[in-house]
Amino acid sequence: MTAGPSADGGAPRVVALAGGVGAARFLAGLARVVDPERITVVGNTGDDLDFYGVHVSPDLDIVTYTLAGRVDREKGYGLAGDSFHAVEALGALGHPTWFRLGDRDLATCLHRSLRLREGAGLAAITDEVRRTYRVAVRILPMSEAPCPTYVLLRGGRRVHFEEYLARDGAPDEVEAVDLAAARAASAAPGVIEAIRAADVILVCPSNPVVSIGPIIAVRGVREAIAAARAPVVAVSPIIGGAPVKGPADRLLRGIGVEVSARGVAGFYRDWVRGYVMDLRDAAQRADVEALGLAVRVTDTVMRNADAAANLASEALQLASDLTRVGSPPSGGERNHGLGGERGHELGGERNHELRG
Repeated sequence: MTAGPSADGGAPRVVALAGGVGAARFLAGLARVVDPERITVVGNTGDDLDFYGVHVSPDLDIVTYTLAGRVDREKGYGLAGDSFHAVEALGALGHPTWFRLGDRDLATCLHRSLRLREGAGLAAITDEVRRTYRVAVRILPMSEAPCPTYVLLRGGRRVHFEEYLARDGAPDEVEAVDLAAARAASAAPGVIEAIRAADVILVCPSNPVVSIGPIIAVRGVREAIAAARAPVVAVSPIIGGAPVKGPADRLLRGIGVEVSARGVAGFYRDWVRGYVMDLRDAAQRADVEALGLAVRVTDTVMRNADAAANLASEALQLASDLTRVGSPPSGGERNHGLGGERGHELGGERNHELRG
């Protein structure tokens, strides 16, 4: 761990914005180099949806299961060794079963649903789940309000992101992404306070459009980040012109953002001060620095736990460097990326944007 001590005299407090498999693997590495009890994850809930009568929070559960060491490592989500008797029985009864929810995973989601019906908030429920799985890292939903992310496709189709991804196979037909629900929502209890108290803010190597975009769209989050004293460092999810996993390329391309480390840096440039990118993209370093970002080039492929920990250390070192030299002020006249009243203004002539 390279960042300096916190203002409270303890180890640095790290806030990580996260969603998806890549984020979960990065967080597992981060928890090896930072005291886990000093880490707060703000997780995307734009993917949340009801399946089989229960409330599923895919990104919150992926992070929880991964940090607990219980995730299905081959898939990157779900629980290792889980059975699928309930889904198979539902299929036999004629229900669509394109969302494959394992039996023990179903129990997590049933607990969440029962507690929601009792009046508990999603933040408290998420904390219950992570404690049950003995996860020391604090995990917060970005909001307790419904924040569904919708993908707009050619031909006028509008589908929930999980339908786009899991049911339809993420077709390369994206014209826009609708984050209106997130933009209308308030942050969950603890989110703004954690950002304000952070010594480092990390943006995990998540899908910029549908994992990080919804978090930043929630009311007050971007403003809290801009006002925070902590340096903000993002890890590029694009390596050699493609994502390691998932449909980030189709979504970025659909809203008119170049599918590259440079493209994502431009997407984030309004509110991020440091950027970690892969060795294979080193030729783009000068372009990213020209955007006003401090850059660290390293191996960002998380092949194993050691590689994930090394990547987390590199991000923290860049944050430490920014702390020593002083981060440039947030905002100003830079008006690209996740900014402006419409929330997301990048894309040139295509101007499809992330709509609200």
